[in-house]
Amino acid sequence: MRIRTKLGVAILTSLMCATSGWAADSRGEPGRGSGKANPLKNVYFGEQHLHTADSPDAFAMGTTNTQEDAFNFCKGNPIRKSTGGGYTVQKKTPYDWCAVTDHAVMMGLLPMTFDKNSPLYKTKIGELIRSGTSQNLDAAFGIIMASVQKGAPPVGFDNRDLQKSAWEAKKKNANKHNDPGKFTTLIAFEWTSIPYGQNLHRNVFFRDDVGPEMPYSTLDSDRAEDLWTYLEVQRDMGHETFAIPHNSNLSNGLMFPTRNSYGQPINKAWMKRRAANEVAVEILQTKGTSDTHPALSPDDEFAAFEGEFKHLLGTGGVVGKVNNSFVRAALIDGVGWQESEGVNPHKFGIVAGADAHTGFSDNEEFNYTGVHGINDATIEARLSGAGQTAGEAAIMFGTPGATAVWAPENTRTEIFDGIRRKESYGTSGPLIRLRFFGGWGYENNLHQDKDFVKKAYAGGVPMGGDLPAKPDSAKAPTFVVWALKDPNSGNLDRIQIIKGYYQNGYPWEKIYDVAWSDGRKKEEAKGEIVKIVTTTGFKVSTEYRSVPAGKLPPVGNTVDVKNASYTNTIGDNELSATWTDPDFDPALHAVYYVRVIEIPTPRWSTYDAKAAGVEPLGMVPASIQERAWSSPIWYTPAPALVKKAGSYPGLRDYLPE
Repeated sequence: MRIRTKLGVAILTSLMCATSGWAADSRGEPGRGSGKANPLKNVYFGEQHLHTADSPDAFAMGTTNTQEDAFNFCKGNPIRKSTGGGYTVQKKTPYDWCAVTDHAVMMGLLPMTFDKNSPLYKTKIGELIRSGTSQNLDAAFGIIMASVQKGAPPVGFDNRDLQKSAWEAKKKNANKHNDPGKFTTLIAFEWTSIPYGQNLHRNVFFRDDVGPEMPYSTLDSDRAEDLWTYLEVQRDMGHETFAIPHNSNLSNGLMFPTRNSYGQPINKAWMKRRAANEVAVEILQTKGTSDTHPALSPDDEFAAFEGEFKHLLGTGGVVGKVNNSFVRAALIDGVGWQESEGVNPHKFGIVAGADAHTGFSDNEEFNYTGVHGINDATIEARLSGAGQTAGEAAIMFGTPGATAVWAPENTRTEIFDGIRRKESYGTSGPLIRLRFFGGWGYENNLHQDKDFVKKAYAGGVPMGGDLPAKPDSAKAPTFVVWALKDPNSGNLDRIQIIKGYYQNGYPWEKIYDVAWSDGRKKEEAKGEIVKIVTTTGFKVSTEYRSVPAGKLPPVGNTVDVKNASYTNTIGDNELSATWTDPDFDPALHAVYYVRVIEIPTPRWSTYDAKAAGVEPLGMVPASIQERAWSSPIWYTPAPALVKKAGSYPGLRDYLPE
């Protein structure tokens, strides 16, 4: 059973809550309007991955916007963009919280190269940056990247006192903007390991107002195991902390490895350390989606989303491996490791972010102005199709994503704890509201109950949780999902539940449509031919495709490419369902997560093309289907039910012995 609704934009807008005040309750968010701590939790949208002028690469790209600017932008205030002519930028919908994650490497030092009294003024990098020419800025960026890969700071930049003063200033500014109940900031930094262009970056977050004495950079070590030691030491010192890996899609198979950084097969101790130190994973940011890849999920019709960025960073065009590089496969391998070794190293919650190097996060397609300083600050640069940042053309970058956290109230501890317990989800930018619960005894139509959130918590677990032990009387788990559209974005096409499991030593995945719009019926798709309209640039092509039996027909596409517009005459505002796994095997470990899909809307590059009066470049799609991904819910069988495989080829990068 499912529910779909169509609500007026004014009503939807009243349900949205940002920093400006409390919103009215919605069916999936009861108690929000009370203004008090909500035991059923409110959703808080924010940014967990953002760079300012304190990141050396951002400053080398001409960015001078500060952490002060970043927090003000997230709050919904207008700021002046430091590149592209210094025009004003402002979010349409403010965020509730923000973490600035400047690179720990040389953090805050490059702005000092403009101070004649600073020892950094006469450095080679300082001279290059102050010249202001694009060629010299690129040269400065090259020196910085080379130093990161070599593990040694550039000449003159090994001054620990300067590094400490910059870090203390960042912590002080974060605390200044932290306003419990109204706007939350987190003390954070990025650890930027990139051996031979293989992205192993992690962002590091702290729960308290003090934070560590110093951040940990790849000049200290580029091995994840050493970062975990730093985190463990910080917790011993009273600073609760965790790390979140990002851009696994550009890791060349090293983000979710079968071997540790020393080349040894991973063991239980390694797996436990990873699970304890890395509680979530970033599923999307401006350098692409890390959910899955068409080569890994060939039966997933929505797998190819914002995957145009393909090359390893700074390699000049080397395409990385897809195996061990994507989140869905990692989640599925995680339950394989659980079955094989009794430990799941990939028990990740889901977040999304920006990785913008501009000092602000423009997550709205219609409001996008680039993410890499002077490299993409103008429409002409963004639409040029020429290689720029990290060797990739600006048009290949997507808009930043957003992270949503379910928490009783908007405070630093509650946002941190919400991510840590994995009651979070990521979106490709729109502020879609999403609930996901799992249990054994839910009523068949629980999603129709006005008190479904309260009953779902009482009878099961939310996203990020483990299903309780299966009762003897239960045949299969039941899940409750609910989604509400962003009033400033497209209607909802469908809700899907993605299931992963291991069987006979190999990974498997299944995708179930559980709620969808416009009264479409799966039984209508019995192998008949349907008309598919595709837009690339100004060109509109029509093809006739066979829809497999039982497959949900496409929602349609209202995008007017020439005018960069669309209409919400298709899709629904709200979707929900109660769904029981029809293929459940109690002997198999399994992981479930939700994907919500919007109707097609214009990509940022289509808005840019309209503004410039040119055709959109055909190298990227003119329209996209924005989405949200929930954190998973896991099922672990009772030990007596488990039938371990003789070997697990799916967990090895070599042939079994």
